[in-house]
Amino acid sequence: MTNLQLPTITIYTDGGCNPNPGPGGWAAILLKPGHPPRELSGAAPKTTNNQMELRAAIEALRALDEPHEIEFYTDSQYLRRGITEWIAKWERDGWRRGKSALKNVAEWQALATETKRHRIHWHWTKGHAGNKWNERADELASAQIPKPDLPLDDENAVHIFTAGSYSGKTKTGGWAVVLRFREHEKMLSGRETHTSANRMHLRAAIEGLRMLKRPLPVHVYATSDYLKDGATRWVKGWQANNWQTKTGKPVSHRDLWEMIAQFNGQYHIQWHAVDKNLMPAEMKHAKTISNELCRTGE
Repeated sequence: MTNLQLPTITIYTDGGCNPNPGPGGWAAILLKPGHPPRELSGAAPKTTNNQMELRAAIEALRALDEPHEIEFYTDSQYLRRGITEWIAKWERDGWRRGKSALKNVAEWQALATETKRHRIHWHWTKGHAGNKWNERADELASAQIPKPDLPLDDENAVHIFTAGSYSGKTKTGGWAVVLRFREHEKMLSGRETHTSANRMHLRAAIEGLRMLKRPLPVHVYATSDYLKDGATRWVKGWQANNWQTKTGKPVSHRDLWEMIAQFNGQYHIQWHAVDKNLMPAEMKHAKTISNELCRTGE
């Protein structure tokens, strides 16, 4: 690329899948001076986190119809280091990594082709750290991930269906949980005062996980995004940051999140967010019980 003056643009990308490997989504946001943000996104039925990160970058660059000067932001060290440190050697070595075949070779080759058209400055940005455009790219990519039918048809796992409720009138919360393993089913419930709906959702999951006797795979189903996102995205960061949020405030319900972190380390748990309008029968039953417990306050 010569030193010609090129039009400028800033790009943010993200990608991921759930579970990994599994169904995935990617997204890119193109920020061109004087133009509204342009958002791109897509999905794949069976992929990996790294493949989706690469796909997001490829599609973002393909969307440009002429060479650009690009400030490119990603929260993937695999992408940033691969394109800035490793790819030249891979290409010289015939797209191999030492004596081994290079993973995701088709994606790396496509990305190499696209980068040659542009002058790109690659940047790593920490994910889930409050960056507006990184957060938006994550939101778009996550929304593209195909949602499986729930509950999953996994007879070798324990399925835990949770529900939590809170009544401001009675100042009481209720929780309920149904555990199912093949043809066996068990239900637990309880109530608390001086609590909150978030705390009740956490309590339901914890009480269900406490009932596990063997290290089997586990699926936890919840209508609470707070529970699902906390267990899958936030809790490791809170734990590493001495149970403080990114703004330095103490994490709410730390005592319960510490238990969730312990269970995550003890069992192979997949956390699932369930649409309130599509709850399976077990969750509907648990929700009825938790509602009744917080309404009566008895």
